[in-house]
Amino acid sequence: MAQEQEPKKKPNKVIPIILGVILIAGIIFGIKEYIYYGKHIDTDDAQIDADVSPVVARVGGYVDSIFFEENTHVNAGQVLVKIDDRDYKVKLEQAMSAQKGASAGVGVGQSQIIATAANSSSARAQAESAAARLEKANKDYARYANLVKDGSITQQQFDQAKSDRDVAAATYRAAQDQYKAALEQVGTSRNQLTVTNVGVTQRQADVDYAKLQLSYTTITAPSAGITSKKNIQLGQLVQAGQTLFNIVNDNSLYITANFKETQLTNMKNGQKVNIEVDAFPDVELHGEVYNFSPATGAKFSLLPPDNATGNFVKVVQRIPVKIKINADKETMAKLRPGMSVNVSVIYKD
Repeated sequence: MAQEQEPKKKPNKVIPIILGVILIAGIIFGIKEYIYYGKHIDTDDAQIDADVSPVVARVGGYVDSIFFEENTHVNAGQVLVKIDDRDYKVKLEQAMSAQKGASAGVGVGQSQIIATAANSSSARAQAESAAARLEKANKDYARYANLVKDGSITQQQFDQAKSDRDVAAATYRAAQDQYKAALEQVGTSRNQLTVTNVGVTQRQADVDYAKLQLSYTTITAPSAGITSKKNIQLGQLVQAGQTLFNIVNDNSLYITANFKETQLTNMKNGQKVNIEVDAFPDVELHGEVYNFSPATGAKFSLLPPDNATGNFVKVVQRIPVKIKINADKETMAKLRPGMSVNVSVIYKD
């Protein structure tokens, strides 16, 4: 009896189909990635940054009042902190008193100039009068000198005329000296007034400086934004130059993306950027390339690498790129400096 043949097993077609599907999906994925990266430059080494204004005390003193809470919004020019200003008010009063005294000195100096000018006028009149008397005495002496020769007058009369001439000459010289001294006194008074005016200017500068120091006891917000890192309490003694808190400025958010140097070949200002914030993955943000850092991040580090030792290992460096964010106010209000983001620069349409 013939042996029955075993039925042949049908080939399993599922595995080839699965492999084919995977292959096709891989090809499609590869093509999509090739097309994508042919137009985009991506990095996840990026974060949100902002302009942060430190608020610094410009004068020392005890904190008298605090008018804000940490992490709250403030407006530019809003009064935030008041330092005890009693010492500065006293200094201002002292400066104003000194300024008043100096101003009074100007009036005294002007009176002295008027008085010395009057004295100089009187001395000039006396000098002119002495000159007239000297001229008359000279004429009398010349006339008597002719008369004494022919005996018309006595020798005693001639001697009296000579004596009168000498007295008139001495009087004239004395009057001239007094007039010169009076003129010098006028000049001296004017110089003193100039010095007094300089003193008044200095005292006014002291008043202005005291007012400026007093104004510094009222600390206002340099810009609109959100306060952070509050480092003061009521009654605390602060020193000039001490940072009291910081303000994250409104409308100053931007992205710092650290691209590899090999990624910058086709990148330039104004290119569109797609932005994905890790904290808000469903929010679609856009921006544009604003500018590039003038050096790599390593060059700005505390201990920049030095390849002069000869132990050189080439490492791809990263260049910080600033990206502007184009979003509405509501979206911008959600963002905070330091948040991690992914950015994709579109360098081909």
